[in-house]
Amino acid sequence: MTKLYSFNRLELAGSLGDMGTLLPIAAAMVVVNGLDPLGVFLAVGLFYVVSGVYFGVTVPVQPMKVIGAYAVATGLTASQISASTLMMGVLLLVLGACGAMDFIRKYTPIAVIRGVQLSTGILLISGGMKFIIGVSGFQILQGAAEPHLSMQTLGPIPIGLVLGGIAGFLTLILLDNKKYPAGLMVVLFGILIGVIGTTKSNFGLHLPSFHMPRFFPASLPATVDFNFALLVLVLPQLPMTVGNAVLAYTDLSSEYFGERSARVTNRRVCLSMAVANLMSFCLGGMPLCHGAGGLAAHYRFGARTAGSNLMIGGLFISLALLLGPEIIYLLNLLPMAVLGVLLVFAGLQLALTIMSLTERQEYFVAMLMLGITLAANLASAFVIGWLIAHLFRWKKILV
Repeated sequence: MTKLYSFNRLELAGSLGDMGTLLPIAAAMVVVNGLDPLGVFLAVGLFYVVSGVYFGVTVPVQPMKVIGAYAVATGLTASQISASTLMMGVLLLVLGACGAMDFIRKYTPIAVIRGVQLSTGILLISGGMKFIIGVSGFQILQGAAEPHLSMQTLGPIPIGLVLGGIAGFLTLILLDNKKYPAGLMVVLFGILIGVIGTTKSNFGLHLPSFHMPRFFPASLPATVDFNFALLVLVLPQLPMTVGNAVLAYTDLSSEYFGERSARVTNRRVCLSMAVANLMSFCLGGMPLCHGAGGLAAHYRFGARTAGSNLMIGGLFISLALLLGPEIIYLLNLLPMAVLGVLLVFAGLQLALTIMSLTERQEYFVAMLMLGITLAANLASAFVIGWLIAHLFRWKKILV
């Protein structure tokens, strides 16, 4: 019988598996949008711990990517992001409390869920490769492939390609090694490189001291902030949250953990994210969610119990309270290329869930959703895939 909590190297390695998604978006929203670092990472840590204890299995915590990407790309204010966080919390609370998520899941074919997982997996792979090559939006914004390393090339070769190649090789040879877990070894390798090669601007750490979190560190959103956030951030984010952070996530959790994930229902996951976003709003953090990609990352690198949540959550809480705003200096030690490798392997794990499909029409829906995601976005792919899948059910169409 699997323990509810395990604290070992594999759980620690698995707990670090999703840093490639979390850290770049969180760091960018602190640097570009002016969010409070203490509030951002304290909210993340608390969400990890509370959700892990409540659900009793490994639970992912991620930024809401549509909101995060748009906010960073356009330089939105902290008040506008705060407004979106509050509204997402309220909407998810309503959806969970009234049972709407159970209704949506009942009429969502498995091909659509697999399409969401496939599309998210491919996006993770693509995002990881951009980190390694040095062409992600965050790196372009910073003006360097490795913004926090003093060396950008090794001879004629970009340093990201070198680090990505080494980290990828380490991951492959240690992927199923229980004594030296791949995720842990790759992160330690990245930190070592960061310590050796960090820029002078990243030597900002002082001795740890207790930092008291502040409620509403930024000004409260005005009416205009809520109007803007609803149209530009919340409405585009909501379909992706329903598809990936609820339906695809609960399905994957059931596949990985079986009866142990009995508490991971659509309604409870919705309410979990609602509470997390209301808390994050009060602390001045970013919009948070669960996600199939995050779970695939944690699971691929060894997480099997809620112990992984307590370890990574406790780490973030401790660092946030002890370092306060300076936590960003420590997290910047991980090179972008190393985070990219974690993303690539997490994406591969998630994309391969499509292998459970059996019908040609199901593959058609999933692949169509992937194409729409790459051309437009996952929210549009979810809606169109849902309509096409039901068209196939209503009328037999040969494809």
